[in-house]
Amino acid sequence: MEDSLEDLLEQHGGDCGDEDQPSAPEAKFRSSRMNIQRSSVCSRAYFVVVMVFFHVYILNVIGLLLYVHYNNGPGELVSEDGAPSASISDRGAALPHPDPAASDLHVEDYSQSVGLPRIEGIRVGHVQQVSLLPDRTHEMRTMSLKPLLFEIPGFLSEEECRVVVQLAQLKGLMESQTTTPSKEQEESNQPLLSLSTDEVFSLLDLNQDGLLQHEEIVSHSRSQDGTWLNPDNLRQILTGLEACPTGTLTLEDFRLVYDVSQRPGQQQSAKSRSQFKQRNKNTWLYQGPGSHHVLQSLRNRLISLTRLPSTLVGLSEPLQVIRYENGDFSNAHHDSSPPQSETTCTHTRMAGNKSALTEVSCRYLTMLFYLSSVEEGGETTFPVADNRTYEEQALVQDGVDLTDTKETCGRGNIRMKPSVGTALLWYNHLSDGRGWMGELDEYSLHGECPVRRGVKWTANSWVNVDPDHQQQARYQRLVAKRQQAKSGMEEHYQPLSHSDLHQDL
Repeated sequence: MEDSLEDLLEQHGGDCGDEDQPSAPEAKFRSSRMNIQRSSVCSRAYFVVVMVFFHVYILNVIGLLLYVHYNNGPGELVSEDGAPSASISDRGAALPHPDPAASDLHVEDYSQSVGLPRIEGIRVGHVQQVSLLPDRTHEMRTMSLKPLLFEIPGFLSEEECRVVVQLAQLKGLMESQTTTPSKEQEESNQPLLSLSTDEVFSLLDLNQDGLLQHEEIVSHSRSQDGTWLNPDNLRQILTGLEACPTGTLTLEDFRLVYDVSQRPGQQQSAKSRSQFKQRNKNTWLYQGPGSHHVLQSLRNRLISLTRLPSTLVGLSEPLQVIRYENGDFSNAHHDSSPPQSETTCTHTRMAGNKSALTEVSCRYLTMLFYLSSVEEGGETTFPVADNRTYEEQALVQDGVDLTDTKETCGRGNIRMKPSVGTALLWYNHLSDGRGWMGELDEYSLHGECPVRRGVKWTANSWVNVDPDHQQQARYQRLVAKRQQAKSGMEEHYQPLSHSDLHQDL
């Protein structure tokens, strides 16, 4: 019986083991199902990882684009001193923003990358919407690319134009008449002394070693009499000195250089540039603290539009207001001067090169305001705007000088008719490729055509910049120190009255 019970248990246990162990087809089916599930899980995890990285990449790209847009783009910009800049939009949806408040004087760190922003012209006829005042936009149209010239109608209201004219009349206007000297005047301006080349060499050779060094030549440039050497002569001599490998001029070398500098043909272009003629009346209006709120508002709008630091603009020239009566004009000229090693900017002369030959105007840009309309004449002309090339010799065509606005006003490439409240903005210099002021834009040559009927009122606002940014930084530091010293003295004694602060209108 025991044997039969063991046989029964053995048979039953075998049947149970057979039930636990799947058959061959069933085992194959379960193995394949398990592999499919594992593969599906791996694919899903890989997809999630890829999508996470993809979204992170997209967010980084969007963040970078937003950063570039809000720092360099034409939207709501902030200048280095914290003043909001003009909102510029090509789609006509300019964002309004308040007038920038006048900030205290401070000096930017020019050792870092400080640039001079420029408005993009895009193409001739391109219109941008600019917002300079709350709830008000202006259209800014590109008039030319050489020079970069813009027209902004309605920049000033008629009431603001009237106030500026009244302030100029209250201040008083002075005659500004420059004409070609008469024959008697030219004769009276001839050198008082007639010196030979050897005598000039001896006078310049301060240490009498028979060699002329750069310092010896430049030291004469500080003499103001100009009776026997003028800046053009000195410039030609310095050019010859730079061409010498030794860096000095012997008497023989000097004879060759000096003879060239005395030839009439070498001074013809300089002579033609110096014969600038104009006839009008003008005055200067202070725009800083204590001045009329309209004048301060004009300066603030210029800062917002150009996105230039308020300190830079605040240290520039005052507003020049000009009245043109019947027959008054201004021949074509450049507002600024080409950067040269032997010149220093007038506005930074206190920190300038003491050995510079002469002082020149350094004006990065010009903003011209039309304070009145004119019945006839008085256009602002740009004779060579958007020409393919610029050559000074080409300004004289068929014996007619294109800079003579009295005779050739109608031949200018661009002529802007005065309209009250309209503003013109153009850059007098190109960029140096590093964000600072570069070479003079020769195409910025412009003049004022004679007024035929009526009275023309305009105002010029210039932004002064030294081509040498280190020189500009030294100048601003000197101004800051002087103002700090002045404010310290005022606190020590007594505060200035309003009349003292209001130095000028």
